[in-house]
Amino acid sequence: MARSTVTDPHAPEPVGPYSHAVQHAAGPLFVSAQAPLDPTTGRLIEGDMEAQTRQVFANLESVLAAAGRTLDDVVKVNVYLVDIADFAAMNAVLATVLTAPYPARTTVAVAALPLGARLEIEIVA
Repeated sequence: MARSTVTDPHAPEPVGPYSHAVQHAAGPLFVSAQAPLDPTTGRLIEGDMEAQTRQVFANLESVLAAAGRTLDDVVKVNVYLVDIADFAAMNAVLATVLTAPYPARTTVAVAALPLGARLEIEIVA
């Protein structure tokens, strides 16, 4: 299997044994879930769900750019929320950062996320 990894020096460092993104040959780019981490400090940002979702997408955009792609290339979004009550705020941000035709999406509530994050989002481009 021919695969290559994408590492973005401007994105937060991975907090485990995974790559920022992996691409199989010339096919899809699988971007690891990003949390609302400040890439400079590696710490969760403060703020409401809107601010945290915007930070996640800034991190995702950075990784996409390192791979020569943009949010317009995204075909699938997986959202993980600790509290499903945050769905509306997260969804409102997605409506401003993604454009039609919108990618497919899955949103699930989870018991907890690494580093105490309230959300993580992974994408396929």
